Amino acid sequence: QVQLVESGGGLVQAGGSLRLSCAASGRTFSTRVMGWFRQAPGKERDFVAAESWSGGPTYYADSVKGRFTISRDIPKNTVYLQMNSLKPEDTALYYCASTRADRVVRGFRESSNQNSYDYWGQGTQVTVSS
Repeated sequence: QVQLVESGGGLVQAGGSLRLSCAASGRTFSTRVMGWFRQAPGKERDFVAAESWSGGPTYYADSVKGRFTISRDIPKNTVYLQMNSLKPEDTALYYCASTRADRVVRGFRESSNQNSYDYWGQGTQVTVSS
């Protein structure tokens, strides 16, 4: 079983920065893909960013490219989402997600599809004021 716990959300003014953390525990993560998704009030959950735990390409939604960066700290079993130049439209509940260890996920299409992910955190709220 895998547990994911997000933290780091909060209230920030437009143009500010936040760093979200996702602490992962459970079985090995070396073969997993880790993703960040977000859901704004009244909207569906959308892809934000993804990265393989073992390294390799990172993927971003067009709306966050150049502003958000996904990274991981392997010894700490933690995935981060550095968010810069935040905008009011970034306001949402942000979720961390992980694939199963035996699921093969490749490319942007699969990495950005929430159906590729098997484990989800509870979410951390990010609110950006104008």
